[in-house]
Amino acid sequence: MLNEFPVELRFVLGALATWRLTHFLVAEDGPGDVVVKLRAWVDDGFLGAIMDCFYCASVWIAVPFAFVVAHDLVGYVVSWLAISGAAALLEQATRREPPGSDPHP
Repeated sequence: MLNEFPVELRFVLGALATWRLTHFLVAEDGPGDVVVKLRAWVDDGFLGAIMDCFYCASVWIAVPFAFVVAHDLVGYVVSWLAISGAAALLEQATRREPPGSDPHP
């Protein structure tokens, strides 16, 4: 069904979905603290490290969405990186920093 949409729309949907899922896993508690419990369960392992970094998590979360956008190997790789990059830009655009804080220490 999604393949019926123009590639541009599939890209935008993939980027928004990547941002939403990444933000949920990295910055929110989730209903019933489900994400808090997940973070505690994965602790300091590979998944725990990914869940501590929006940019790291978005790279991995973008993978399945790239398959919706592209249909060849080069297209997958380019779409994968572009979707993750778009999610990172959305995160920067929507991040709320306290007044006077340095967002890039």
